[in-house]
Amino acid sequence: EKFDEFQVYRLPLPTTLHDRETKQVEFIRSGGVATKRLYVYDGSQLPFGWRGHGSVNQNPGYGGNASPDVAIYREFENSTVNGLGQPLPAGRLRFYRADKDGQLEFTGENRIDHTPKNETVRVYLGNAFDLVGERKQTSFLKHPSRDLIRESFEIEIRNRGEKAVSVSILEHLYRWANWKVDAAHPYEQKDARTIEFPVAVAPDSSATVEYTVEYTW
Repeated sequence: EKFDEFQVYRLPLPTTLHDRETKQVEFIRSGGVATKRLYVYDGSQLPFGWRGHGSVNQNPGYGGNASPDVAIYREFENSTVNGLGQPLPAGRLRFYRADKDGQLEFTGENRIDHTPKNETVRVYLGNAFDLVGERKQTSFLKHPSRDLIRESFEIEIRNRGEKAVSVSILEHLYRWANWKVDAAHPYEQKDARTIEFPVAVAPDSSATVEYTVEYTW
């Protein structure tokens, strides 16, 4: 329940704690929560605080330390339709899945913040074993007489698993705020300096995205 600007969480049933005892008690139960698995490749490995640059980043090698890891996320809506729809306390969230024998197996965990109802919860659960990302800069040009930088990238996602997957490739446009992207593959602008390429990768196959970005100032 609400208390001032805070949230008070009440247990549904009374419980007894003995001296020096720690106990886990059930707070909420729902059998119909639908979650969505997301694969995200964010390969540029930018340092913390990279958005704080006050001038054009002209270092040709910046952002070139590519990571091969494709992250796994679980996402769900904290809504009544999805079997929830009440404030969730901050804490550790664990995910389990039934194996082929019907036994529940632990698949990952992470912490969530206090989450109001009707908000989306996204939890990072580790990196995919069968997915590998490779990102490389294929060209870089600093124009000799104009305030212009043009560079190109190639990002490949390799799927060594037995099922088709969809992967979101995140690319950060880290040199300057004024940019223009040329890409044959469709993308979505997530914010002022981030674009996302959705790619489908067949089993034991790969998919490649190529794009060129031009910065002017």
